[in-house]
Amino acid sequence: MADEAKSKGNAAFSSGNYEEAIKHFSEAIALAPTNHVLYSNRSAAYASLHKYNEALQDAKKTVEIKADWSKGYSRLGAAYVGLGKYDDAISSYKKGLEFDPSNEALKSGLADAQAASRSRAASSPFGNIFQGPELWAKLTADPKTRLYLQQPDFVKMIQDVQKNPNNINIYLNDQRMMQVLGVLLNVNLRNATSEEDAFEHTSSPKPQQKREPERQPETQPEPMDIPDEEKEKKARKAEAQKEKELGNAAYKKKDFEVAIQHYSKAMDLDDEDISYLTNRAAVYLEMGKYEDCIKDCDKAVERGRELHSDYKMIARALTRKGTAYVKMAICSKDYEPAIETFQKALTEHRNPDTLKKLNEAEKAKKDLEQQEDFDPNLADEEREKGNEFFKQQQYPEAIKHYTEALRRNPNDARVYSNRAACYTKLAALPEGLKDANKCIELDPSFTKGYSRKAAIQFFMKEYDKAMETYQMY
Repeated sequence: MADEAKSKGNAAFSSGNYEEAIKHFSEAIALAPTNHVLYSNRSAAYASLHKYNEALQDAKKTVEIKADWSKGYSRLGAAYVGLGKYDDAISSYKKGLEFDPSNEALKSGLADAQAASRSRAASSPFGNIFQGPELWAKLTADPKTRLYLQQPDFVKMIQDVQKNPNNINIYLNDQRMMQVLGVLLNVNLRNATSEEDAFEHTSSPKPQQKREPERQPETQPEPMDIPDEEKEKKARKAEAQKEKELGNAAYKKKDFEVAIQHYSKAMDLDDEDISYLTNRAAVYLEMGKYEDCIKDCDKAVERGRELHSDYKMIARALTRKGTAYVKMAICSKDYEPAIETFQKALTEHRNPDTLKKLNEAEKAKKDLEQQEDFDPNLADEEREKGNEFFKQQQYPEAIKHYTEALRRNPNDARVYSNRAACYTKLAALPEGLKDANKCIELDPSFTKGYSRKAAIQFFMKEYDKAMETYQMY
């Protein structure tokens, strides 16, 4: 029952339905409260909804149940980052790397947390005054800011600055923020024409008649350039989106060269959206230009890390890169970089399509290995060696040679029969029964396969089944 609920939760999570995923994971936890994976999964779902406090509690429970599981510390670090507690996040990621030093998700999370910590260290000098429990007490004590606390957007504004002090610059045009700064700094911030009038101690206020509101426009020209820059940036982004749409239309028409031109132009207009790179990589993939596809995917991953892009976008680029490797594969070893890339994509985002591609690549690699290893002559040599060890009653050695024979020729029913006999001698009856069934499957007319199977069923005290098998040959 717990596994069923977990599977439903995983499916809901993969489709982006995080609320439903939390519901199913909670049901699974109620049935299996000591399963650390369930708490880890629910922590990820909470984090996806930005419910970082709940995510943190589940992450703590994960490492409490299984302290040596590296993914638990990855969940813990992500929750701390969401809460803006970067030092705790860094400690969590480092702890996880002690258990799994090569874990890419932990390395990436650690780098992001350290970068965010450095960014906070260089934040506005006003940022620190928003930290600490006395903040809300001061705002409640002041008559003006007390009224602001009844306004949801004001409370959200303060919480945003608490989470990231750099965001204070966004709200400096809001008079309520200026009032808050005055309360927290114990100064009276006023609209004035000089720095001397801008900050004055509340203990010695100046008469109101000295304020010169008619001169306020003198301070306004300086920041007027910012909106123009923002407008230009938005215009470039909008133009880039148009180019992307044109590229998408050309891609659907299989007009690949035109699609590449549009995606390239979109990249020139806006280098903060890696979807233009991944889309161009998709075009190269369709054109059979696999090396170009891989290069664009690598650029997308690198740029995505710099921009802290959505993990789903990083995973998409890695999946596309893995697909290019599959297309280029000629021998079994060629599938190894594809498999590795798909695995990295799944650490970023567990997408069903990526998982399917991974399974297909692993199967293709295995099939090619069998084809490359196929050699009936060597198989016969190994079978004869196995027979010699069998006669000497050295059954483990015999099994070793029979197994090598099957690697060289997996369609020889005789070898399965011989190995089944070895397993029977060693009382490894389930393994012997499996080999006997495979022997019959490959050659239904080979009577020794039935005798091997019946003997094993007899030793397993399945007498009725043994009688039925004996009657079949």
